[in-house]
Amino acid sequence: MSLEANADRFSGFADLYDMVRPEPPIALADVITGYAGGRPMLVVDLGSGTGLSTRWASRWGEEVLGIEPSDDMRVRAAAVTTAANVRYESGWSSATNLPDRCADVVLAVQALHWMDPAATFTEVARVLRPGGVFAAIDCDWPPSIGNADAEQAWHTARAAVAIHERTLAGWSAAGAPATRAASSSPQSDDLRPIDSSDTATAVTITDGAQFWHKVAHLGRMVASGQFQHCVELAALGEERGDADRFVQLFRSQGDYQALHRHGLDDHDLGVDVFADQVRDAIGSESRPFWFTYRARIGVRTTPVGRFAPCVL
Repeated sequence: MSLEANADRFSGFADLYDMVRPEPPIALADVITGYAGGRPMLVVDLGSGTGLSTRWASRWGEEVLGIEPSDDMRVRAAAVTTAANVRYESGWSSATNLPDRCADVVLAVQALHWMDPAATFTEVARVLRPGGVFAAIDCDWPPSIGNADAEQAWHTARAAVAIHERTLAGWSAAGAPATRAASSSPQSDDLRPIDSSDTATAVTITDGAQFWHKVAHLGRMVASGQFQHCVELAALGEERGDADRFVQLFRSQGDYQALHRHGLDDHDLGVDVFADQVRDAIGSESRPFWFTYRARIGVRTTPVGRFAPCVL
């Protein structure tokens, strides 16, 4: 299965992405290292993007390798990373070119839904040592910022973007689900169709990109048979932001960027109205942004002793 379109979807806005996207809370690092039995010698970060999660892992892993297929994202990652224990290579979640049993931890942060799950879990199982840990980490959109008007404006604008993407992707009105109420769950999955009422099915969207619904991550991990133990948990991360960051987080979404490449501007998408509503609601002062993270963790087989780190 070729997923070139998925990598292309995130080209052209690496600077914006790296500037406004959050990084996971350190509490999740404590959970991951706990399951791994201590500080990992090698962490492999699949779909590492601009290196946000890779740099995060560099604070709790001895060596961290980011695997990223997008040249645009990987160039940005290399440019902004100063940690000596981090490096990046071109590759795919299903083809890392790493030795067998070399990693203590494999991550997929804000990325697993863009990866072929069966091929990815097979590759993860190959590169993890026995007892190694796979962690798929995602955050809900938008962050909670303590202002209902601004958050409601996000949901309304997201629903409008979803309608445009459905149209561009060629979904028929009969085949697409009804647009959700703007005040419902922040899970953006609800804006996208579920083929044949099956969350395990890949969904094809604009420009031939494909994604798999996040709500089924844990079930797919269990069904893969590659992990001895799987668990899902949530954690809260707090960062600071203002109206501009809230709006730019919206603009860092892949569907917004894809529609822009097809000639739709902020007026067409209603994002100009959204931006005005957010600025009216929260102004320019910095405030807490609370990001809810969902981590699906799988432990690879029964530990039988720790492997020596491989030479890469």
